[in-house]
Amino acid sequence: MERIVINGGRPLYGEIEVSGMKNAALPILFATILAEDTCIIENLPEISDVSDSLEILRCMGAEIKMLDRTTVKIDTSNIICGSAPYDLARNMRGSYYVLGAELSRFGRAKAAAPGGDDFGVRPIDQHIKGFKALGAVVDTNGGCVICECREGPKGANIYMDIESVGATINIMLAASKAEGMTVIDNAAREPHIVDLANFLNSCGADITGAGTDVIKIRGVKRMHGVTYAIIPDMIEAGTYMIAAAATKSKLTVTNVIPKHLESITAKLQEMGIAVEVGDESITVDGRRTFYATKVKTLPYPGFPTDLNAQIGALMSMAEGVSMISEGVFDNRFRYAAELTRMGADIKVDGRIAVFNGVRALKPATVKAVDIRAGAAMVIAGLSAKGKTTIEDVHHIERGYENLVGKLCNAGADIRKELVPDEVAVKAN
Repeated sequence: MERIVINGGRPLYGEIEVSGMKNAALPILFATILAEDTCIIENLPEISDVSDSLEILRCMGAEIKMLDRTTVKIDTSNIICGSAPYDLARNMRGSYYVLGAELSRFGRAKAAAPGGDDFGVRPIDQHIKGFKALGAVVDTNGGCVICECREGPKGANIYMDIESVGATINIMLAASKAEGMTVIDNAAREPHIVDLANFLNSCGADITGAGTDVIKIRGVKRMHGVTYAIIPDMIEAGTYMIAAAATKSKLTVTNVIPKHLESITAKLQEMGIAVEVGDESITVDGRRTFYATKVKTLPYPGFPTDLNAQIGALMSMAEGVSMISEGVFDNRFRYAAELTRMGADIKVDGRIAVFNGVRALKPATVKAVDIRAGAAMVIAGLSAKGKTTIEDVHHIERGYENLVGKLCNAGADIRKELVPDEVAVKAN
């Protein structure tokens, strides 16, 4: 086990470069199954969810070769349907993209029911609804999801009851080689859905409307390999933008698509924080008093739920009373208890949290209860003068490439260290 130790109260400076987007990388990696060919994927983030995805593909029969630390060559010609390893797949929610890819290529699919962060009930009913509309018989047995289309998937009109990102992606995958046209109505519009569509189209798919609420997929018989680069990670960028504000720093975040960050840019400016937008960079100047605000998390282009915890850490130190209304997931506010250990004044009622801003947070020992909550603890630790220790940092490493190294290079006093065996035993 490892932990992160921060000696906080130091300003950040200079630049931090954003890595490839986790939420685009995972579906694109599993989408290579559809190519039945060799793909080269560039700008992959060096995170555990990516390495686990590659290991799942390797266990399924793909040939995997890392060309450099962010570029992988994948040959999925000899993938064996239904062979995704159960123990690895069940611990990562993104592994359910195996289902859509296999169903499209083989007419059948099998994978472990998904795991990942615990945000309360996160059903896959919309995925199953889409698979059934394409003609699949779906069964859940022994912790697995099993789908079969005896005559292959057929195009259909599918109305999404909610704007589910995962279901939109899985149906896009499943429909890419389906006979006829599939229309997804009330589709999610996130940038990583557009990135997946661009990748699939580069492989020979015929997808239009990605980025709107109606996506049309005209099934094709064959697809081919390509070289493709993942888009920058808007959540990583937003995390560093908020870190600059929380530490009263001036920091430039590079390798970004500013349009993807409009909701967070607007909210920081509303709080009184200066934000300068460049072509591929954003500079945040937090060297001033910042004020309370209200946020409601929503599907894109609304304020992202994956920045709930980070903006919550900032609100804890804002002048006045702030509020977050969580519009996507249950149980997003588990991080509030950890911030309270650092002196934050937070009251949670279901999907609403109220933050009574304090002058400063205090150092403490806290836990990363999920990926984004872990990032919030880092932001809080960077701002609090003194030594903060963050445990369970494996969550953070699922979603952030070299977070400690990037912050060190920007002036933070932060390090990872091994947890002594006797401490690790007590923690478990």
